[in-house]
Amino acid sequence: MSIHPQLQPALTQHHALKVISGLNNFDVQRVAATVRAATAGGATFVDIAASPELVQAVREITPLPICVSAVEPEKFVAAVDAGADLIEIGNFDSFYAQGRRFEAEEVLALTQETRALLPEITLSVTVPHILTLDRQVELAEALVDAGADIIQTEGGTSSQPQHAGTLGLIEKAAPTLAAASAISKAVSVPVLCASGLSDVTVPMAMAAGASGVGVGSAINKLDNELAMMAAVRSLVDALGTVQRNTVA
Repeated sequence: MSIHPQLQPALTQHHALKVISGLNNFDVQRVAATVRAATAGGATFVDIAASPELVQAVREITPLPICVSAVEPEKFVAAVDAGADLIEIGNFDSFYAQGRRFEAEEVLALTQETRALLPEITLSVTVPHILTLDRQVELAEALVDAGADIIQTEGGTSSQPQHAGTLGLIEKAAPTLAAASAISKAVSVPVLCASGLSDVTVPMAMAAGASGVGVGSAINKLDNELAMMAAVRSLVDALGTVQRNTVA
């Protein structure tokens, strides 16, 4: 297992926060705003599209580790050459609305191809929530065998909350929380719980066994950096509350 040294402490202590700008978001100004907010708010690392130009722009404005996301392994090579610190096969959410599905066999093949191209870099892989929970666990185990260093869960964009307020936030997060619980019991690598989370459900992700969380639209949908930074800070505070309670 190869975990980037800047991430290791936060993952080990179960309070890592990844801020996601979006796999298909190539708007440099918008990505930069999200990254600046993530940095000022206290995030652990950022996740951007696998573009060398984006990596170079982001590297100039943050000391945080930069993760790049894609579903085409060849895109990772140029992004890593440009300075990306780790890579993520996933953030599939943006494809589901287009009717694009990622089955277990394809995700495993992408992982194997990516590992062959980049054998040393920290590799995170998302397990598609469209699989049944038992198949998600089976795939996660196979991905670790294929060289994945981090497993990420998802599901928030396809959940359909029936209630408003706190109950609705819990309903929205339920698929990714369930996956984090099941997968974290089956694999020895860190599990990052992502998609559909909020400051209400972040503590639940930690209780489910996650080593960290990934949050995207709850931050990058906001219309100004100050609001984004406040949202990041609320998530950091929620993670800190979990850590303090665990220590106590």
